[in-house]
Amino acid sequence: MRAVLTVLALWAAGLGAAAQFGKISVLYQTLQTTYAAHAGVGIGLMVSIVGIVGLIFGTTAGLLVARIGPRRAILSALALGAVVSAVQSTFPSYPLMMLTRVLEGVSHLTIVVVGPTAIAGVTSARHQGLAMTLWSSFFGVTYAALAYFAPGLIAEHGAGALFQLHGLWMIACFAALFLLMPRDPVHVLQTGQGNLLAQHAAIYASPFIAAPAMGFVCYTVTYVAVLTLLPAIVTPGWGPFVGVLMPLVSITVSLTLGVWLLSKLPAFRLVQAGFAVAILASFGLWLTWGQGAAEASFALLMAAALGVVQGASFASLAQINPTAKDRARGAGAIAQLGNLGTTTGTPLLALIIAQAGAAGLALFLICFSALGIVLHSLQARRRSAADRTAG
Repeated sequence: MRAVLTVLALWAAGLGAAAQFGKISVLYQTLQTTYAAHAGVGIGLMVSIVGIVGLIFGTTAGLLVARIGPRRAILSALALGAVVSAVQSTFPSYPLMMLTRVLEGVSHLTIVVVGPTAIAGVTSARHQGLAMTLWSSFFGVTYAALAYFAPGLIAEHGAGALFQLHGLWMIACFAALFLLMPRDPVHVLQTGQGNLLAQHAAIYASPFIAAPAMGFVCYTVTYVAVLTLLPAIVTPGWGPFVGVLMPLVSITVSLTLGVWLLSKLPAFRLVQAGFAVAILASFGLWLTWGQGAAEASFALLMAAALGVVQGASFASLAQINPTAKDRARGAGAIAQLGNLGTTTGTPLLALIIAQAGAAGLALFLICFSALGIVLHSLQARRRSAADRTAG
């Protein structure tokens, strides 16, 4: 029971981390008005700077978490998150608000690195697939919850209440994990690992540590971009239907069919299978473009396939890397490359659609899905070679 509660508390911390993005998105128009002198690019940067921190320091965070221990790291991150939300609720000057967002980026990055690492550490191999897939749903669940609850909360209690509620959520997660997480082991200083750059190079050179992240970036570059842009360009009248159902289908299929398939297949093979179905769905979307219901059906199939990729990517992190240290470093790589995908995917796809329309959209999805399959095949071959050498 303690392990179950710990997993749920870590997932709740993940929801709080996702809300560090979501709360600014929900309040976007309010912030445009409040900080009118910085409207447009300035407020857009306020949203994205949390991800930029992860893009720059993702693997560094993985190294630091492995060094100081997951419990100390996540408790510090939750405390920092609560403090910055309290400051943000007062709508301080723009420079101070941006400083809080940079600090929030540190908090967010630490949570998303510790979360999967700690979950893998407290769950048995039998339940690891379910637990890691649950973790992978934190962004989608948070955005759905904010879309449903936040407008009423803001209308009744004001925009600052959303920041205050987020701060209280982070405090509650801090209290729960303070009680539930085991104490970090005493750290023994290791030598001979090289400088920071050398350690980063070692992470991305490893077919064990880097493989989940290399597949995951092919997911984030496509899924976030499609979720953002597809509803506006499908057959008129179908956009809201596709926009609402795609994330829900993705989460539902990941937590049901995806979890079941993880008991039948190695996680990285399931990632490849998800990408393969996404390729088929992309061809279908291309062939049925402009046909309403058929077009929407292939869009939902694609969302389902990529949802399976999402959950299986985190499960592969735990399956391929048996030690907490390597999982932390792998989670850092996932955070870094995942942010690279979310940052670049949408503008790249927008440019492609402007030039090539539906054909460009389909080819974008097909190429990155195929790349995900190829990268996992290459890394699996390298792991086999490494295992034979070690044996």
